[in-house]
Amino acid sequence: MKRCAFDLHSHSCLSPCAENSSTPDVMAGLFALSGFDIAALTDHNSCRNCEAFLKACEHYGILGIPGMELNTAEEVHVICLFEELSSAMAFSEYVYKRLPDIRNRPRIFGEQLYAAWDGSITGEEEKLLISASGIGVYEAADLAAKFGGTAYPAHIDREANSLLNNLGFWDGGMGFGMAELSMACPADFPSRREDLAGVRFLRGSDAHRVEQIPERPSQFMELDKLDRASVIAWLRRRNTL
Repeated sequence: MKRCAFDLHSHSCLSPCAENSSTPDVMAGLFALSGFDIAALTDHNSCRNCEAFLKACEHYGILGIPGMELNTAEEVHVICLFEELSSAMAFSEYVYKRLPDIRNRPRIFGEQLYAAWDGSITGEEEKLLISASGIGVYEAADLAAKFGGTAYPAHIDREANSLLNNLGFWDGGMGFGMAELSMACPADFPSRREDLAGVRFLRGSDAHRVEQIPERPSQFMELDKLDRASVIAWLRRRNTL
């Protein structure tokens, strides 16, 4: 059994709200430098920088997880993570087709840059990626599972784009067995709400800039094998941590 440090929520230069310097290789390298064993890239509504991120993670000796921070029709952010890059890319294309046809305005929202694993910029996405998709929050968990992945609501303790703030409640019928808390969330937050009883929790840095990557890990998962299948299986567990 291996004790593995992880962070499963970060953004690259493809997310318009992230810094252009946050290329996939830079993010992967800094996660490795900070002592993480596992890191996920979860750009807004896209997995298209994940291939570069996985290659960079392999180069730096850590396990990369392809993912996305889905923005649902209710403006709820949901972390979606996948075992296979091909599944993540198929999910990404599915989501892309369900985004409104709104052109990005880089001066307002920021650039949306595609990058290779060596940090070179290969292109720019013109459709605004932070829009609400046509996918409802009650669909997200099952949809991610159909693509071989798993999903859970992001930063539920925040006011912006969180399930509890936007909907006002946690409903087990949504299919989520886990939820993410922000790094600044008080430890007693879950105990304040009866509707969160039985829900597993993890924390995510939600790093949009290099300085937001934690200096050292603060959470770990116990795995028999350090691979993506084991990580996804660990996330799908229903028992309490």
